Amino acid sequence: MDYQNILFDISDGIATLTLNRPDKLNSFTQAMHEEVRHALRRTATAAGDGTARVLVLTGAGRGFCAGQDLSDRTVEPGEWSVDLGDSVEKNYAPLVQSLRALPLPVIGAINGVAAGAGANIALACDIVLATKSASFVEVFCKLGLIPDTGGTYFLPRLVGSARAMGLALLGEKLTADKAEAWGLIWKAIADEDFAAEVQAMAGHFASAPTKGLAFTKQALHASAHNSLQQQLALECGMMSELGRSDDYREGVAAFMEKRAPQFKGR
Repeated sequence: MDYQNILFDISDGIATLTLNRPDKLNSFTQAMHEEVRHALRRTATAAGDGTARVLVLTGAGRGFCAGQDLSDRTVEPGEWSVDLGDSVEKNYAPLVQSLRALPLPVIGAINGVAAGAGANIALACDIVLATKSASFVEVFCKLGLIPDTGGTYFLPRLVGSARAMGLALLGEKLTADKAEAWGLIWKAIADEDFAAEVQAMAGHFASAPTKGLAFTKQALHASAHNSLQQQLALECGMMSELGRSDDYREGVAAFMEKRAPQFKGR
């Protein structure tokens, strides 16, 4: 596919997907959705053959993502409306599910405002880093909508029901520093240090035991709906498989030999 709305690259085990409509704060159109889907399929394939061991999702320019480009589905008062549920079902829900299902860590590198669906796409990532100047805004309430793209799922689980309700009903801007303090994201980073820290974390994951990390994220996601008994059984099965992996053997050998491990991601 010839990408017009995103940038995509895989190098040294790091896949980087950059939303690339900076003049529109990287808001989504139908064409952008199709390109992102294609890039995520490429990432999954590359994860399977070991050429990608981490995905960095970020935005071009001064923002991460302003959510949906409303001009892509303009509706005038009194006109027959588009089916927003259909848009969520065909575009945003599969995007969130694809990010969560990738068998490698996903770093959300939030370089500016993340609003609406853009905020919730960020929250779908495994680890979220944000510039100090970044912000998160659940703008849906200002359009008579609900926080979609997993917003109603992620918010209460990350920050609790009281803060989730305030964010969703008021649509107030949340700074990166406060997002970190509330547990919404992993870390807020000074703007001038951001690129280096994102690269350092991506480099760390590119040389880490990828299969174990993939199983870890799967187990943590599953815990949201499993009973303790179900979760213990899941852990048992995963540990049995991981105990037979090359990375586990290498990790133990490196520990015993007092050297740095050389993980292959399998």
